[in-house]
Amino acid sequence: MAETNASDILVRFKNVQKSYDGETLIVKDLNLDIRKGEFLTLLGPSGSGKTTSLMMLAGFETPTSGEIMLGERSLNRVPPHKRDIGMVFQNYALFPHMTVAENLAFPLKVRGMDKTDVTERVKRALSMVQLDKFANRYPGQMSGGQQQRVALARALVFEPQLVLMDEPLGALDKQLREHMQMEIKHLHERLGVTVVYVTHDQSEALTMSDRVAVFPQGEIQQIDSPQGLYEHPRNTFVANFHRRKHPPVRQAAQPRG
Repeated sequence: MAETNASDILVRFKNVQKSYDGETLIVKDLNLDIRKGEFLTLLGPSGSGKTTSLMMLAGFETPTSGEIMLGERSLNRVPPHKRDIGMVFQNYALFPHMTVAENLAFPLKVRGMDKTDVTERVKRALSMVQLDKFANRYPGQMSGGQQQRVALARALVFEPQLVLMDEPLGALDKQLREHMQMEIKHLHERLGVTVVYVTHDQSEALTMSDRVAVFPQGEIQQIDSPQGLYEHPRNTFVANFHRRKHPPVRQAAQPRG
């Protein structure tokens, strides 16, 4: 595999560990480089440390030791709202008393953007997720799939270079989930934004990702393209975890530099 230039790296975990009780390590000595423009999935069963790793990157958890870098900047002491990272959760986390447009405008107003810029960005984000006609609706008047699109638009509206997604499709039925997988992947390819995606669903990871990092118990067993994981598993855990599912349906896209 070719060496990755330092200039191609957006996020770097350096010897990151996390413990809640001072004894048991939930994340063990994590070293991970995330490339600019790639779609990276953290895949593993419940309790594997994948979500904790994502929460440390988002700023909602603090590493016990080690360092997380975004570009040339250490994030260890940067609060979540100053990291300029988009976030999409499984529960959508939309404000029920705000319209769709107001939900999208909220992160822009927090950043002090002027009214004209806010209006233009909200309009652009709604168009991006094909919800132009839903600006004045409230979340309670929308389906689960539509609410998830709003959550996705809100994560992208301030044009972050990095978007984190924590099991974002877990509450949707199978057909809608598969449709949203394609929508998210198409948006990623069109915008060139870096995506870090957490899931326990092997098919989802193999379908959407440029690379997949497999977590069993707090550490990465293997990180590779979907095809590479399926054809050349590094150990029994990776082989058993992936081959319970169908082979990957897409070739990994070339990461954007």
